[in-house]
Amino acid sequence: MTLIKSISGIRGTIGGPTGQGLTPLDVVKYAAAYGTWVTTQNTDSKLVVIGRDARLSGDMVSRLVAATLQGLGLDVLDLGLSTTPTVELVVPARRAAGGIILTASHNPKQWNALKLLNAQGEFISDSEGHQVLALADSEAFDFAPVTKLGSYQTDDTTLTAHIDAILALPLVDVEAIRKHKFRVVVDAVNSSGGIAVPQLLAALGVETVEKLHCEPTGDFAHNPEPLPENLRDIAKILEKGGFDLGIVVDPDVDRLALVSENGEMFGEEYTLVAVADYVLKANGGGNTVSNRSSTRALR
Repeated sequence: MTLIKSISGIRGTIGGPTGQGLTPLDVVKYAAAYGTWVTTQNTDSKLVVIGRDARLSGDMVSRLVAATLQGLGLDVLDLGLSTTPTVELVVPARRAAGGIILTASHNPKQWNALKLLNAQGEFISDSEGHQVLALADSEAFDFAPVTKLGSYQTDDTTLTAHIDAILALPLVDVEAIRKHKFRVVVDAVNSSGGIAVPQLLAALGVETVEKLHCEPTGDFAHNPEPLPENLRDIAKILEKGGFDLGIVVDPDVDRLALVSENGEMFGEEYTLVAVADYVLKANGGGNTVSNRSSTRALR
């Protein structure tokens, strides 16, 4: 069993003794710490947005988090199966006080995590993270009386709204994509990308979308980290010919790997570089900003 507590969130394997894995009690403790921190921020909003990937523990963890936040008097907007970028966009769009993404990203199915966002839809800062951890250690939680419990609502339209926002970007040429009649294979490792990516490609006018591991069961068909050694299934399909591109995402759809038409990996390092090259050319040059966990290839 493993439980990792850091400023970026709480990540662990499901089960085991309290404090040694991500048990229900640990989920409640850290959700309460985050919710308590939210109530100390200078915001008029009491709304917290939550969304999750499809991993097996996701529904359980989501219900625990939602109930804990309501118990603190916070209102919860539950996006259900979603993506990390979608939750990040919805937080400021709904003027929420913060958000929690329930995903262990590229970690295997026995893992889950609480990724914590501020009111701007960004990951909380170093100092904010330490405040949340201190609250968890002290367990200084003040839950609301019954007349002031928070509300709970769901919204299954936000993914469509996110796709509409992508289509509205000036550098996204839907007509050019449609004219090429692309044939694309998608590997979404049995998580929420199996919903999001095919829907996006259809909206972009991609002619054929071949779905591989796109049922959002949470029972990952392979190691979910999009590295070449984990992507042999999609590579074999592309090697046979008939497709223009392979798209692979991790469980919460914040990592993208592209596979060339011959089955060779394009590489995550080059994906951001290729996009930056396109954007800079369209805008007559400029500078780029990235962190080390993205790539150093932009330097």
